[in-house]
Amino acid sequence: MNLRQIPLSACIGLAGITIFVFTAALAPLLAPYQPDAVVGSVWQAPDQSFLLGLDNLGRDMLSRMVYGARTTLVVALTATVAAFVMGVVLSFLAAVCGGVVDFVASRINDVLMSLPTLILALVILAVLPQSTLVLISVMAVLGASRVFRLGRAIAMDVTVMEYTEAARLRGEGPFWIVFREILPNTLAPLLAEFGLRFSFAVLFLSTLSFLGLGIQPPVADWGGMVKDNKDGIIFGISAALIPGGAIAILTICVNLVTDWGLNLTSSLKGGRGDV
Repeated sequence: MNLRQIPLSACIGLAGITIFVFTAALAPLLAPYQPDAVVGSVWQAPDQSFLLGLDNLGRDMLSRMVYGARTTLVVALTATVAAFVMGVVLSFLAAVCGGVVDFVASRINDVLMSLPTLILALVILAVLPQSTLVLISVMAVLGASRVFRLGRAIAMDVTVMEYTEAARLRGEGPFWIVFREILPNTLAPLLAEFGLRFSFAVLFLSTLSFLGLGIQPPVADWGGMVKDNKDGIIFGISAALIPGGAIAILTICVNLVTDWGLNLTSSLKGGRGDV
């Protein structure tokens, strides 16, 4: 594809995502201090030594922002990938197998989706040991319920196509049909949904950290940084606005790229239909 065909909004989104990814990958090289090192007074104003100032404990905001990008991106991306693996595989198997498998999986998914996601996550995380693995697992299971709904809907359309029926007549098993017939023909909507789910994972993780049940201190993440510095807003300190702005910018960039992907998918489908 010619780069000139990519709209400006998508270019901005791609550039923003690239900056965030490189910042997270090169965190030890870019951060001037260790993220948990106290290097000055509380909420010290930005200067030549501390470009973004210091936080509520006297830690360098720039260093914590850089390391927080790594934590936020890795946890959100891992949870999103795990949610898609679970949701796509289970939904496609339910659509292919039908019967009892489809009924049981769909009813369990309906129960999960009927419960408020944030409240359910808070209850589970309050009971289970607080660790990054538990956090990712909870986010993945709750995200998989949304992926299951979309995956089953698009898989049901593909399972009635002639090539899928031909695979059944050849005696192919459910896993062969899922990975060789259904998945290649449903990648476009799934990739678009992946972008939306990733944006939601970033916001969801930040919300959990803000409420004290996400990433635990002293590990730096953007939601926790907003929580730590929120009291400074009363005194005109903007430390809480910096990680909040980063969360908003990352979400907007992902949505810009996702919108471009949706429009591109729609135009390709329209082009095929006109031929």
